[in-house]
Amino acid sequence: MVDEKQEEEAESGEAQAQPTASFSAQRIYLKGLSFETPKGAELFQKQWTPKVNQDLSTHSAQLGEGIFEVSLRVTITVKDEEETLYLVEVDQAGIFKIEGLEDQQLAQVLNTTCPSILFPYAREVIDSTLTKGSFPPLMIPPVNFDALFASAVAANQARGDQDTSDENDTQH
Repeated sequence: MVDEKQEEEAESGEAQAQPTASFSAQRIYLKGLSFETPKGAELFQKQWTPKVNQDLSTHSAQLGEGIFEVSLRVTITVKDEEETLYLVEVDQAGIFKIEGLEDQQLAQVLNTTCPSILFPYAREVIDSTLTKGSFPPLMIPPVNFDALFASAVAANQARGDQDTSDENDTQH
């Protein structure tokens, strides 16, 4: 009887010590799509050697208690020398339910886990759009959002340290 009571107390103590974190994707959707071929039919009349430029950005907003919208914007610009052959921009978004995380953990999930889930959808939209535009498929390599986030955090800390040292220098 005493052992059972101690086990119950230990279990309830463990439950209180560990906050329950939860994460789930509620909806994944295409928020925006833009496709341009400035040269039109002229483009298909000549040989070209494409140079691909890829830009990524993320944005997150809290919609309600524990509900967040995260959007991943992928912009692909393909040029031949200085002429733009085509430009495709996809804004892939998702609504995520995230609870029980500290601010730093939440920031990491919003900037790494959520974009990692959205990226394959954006990549598929780009591939499908290019195929419909009569262009060859573009094999976009995977993105390491964890490394990008770590780099951004380090850059922010370096700027913060530099700002503090600048303040210290001006105060002397």
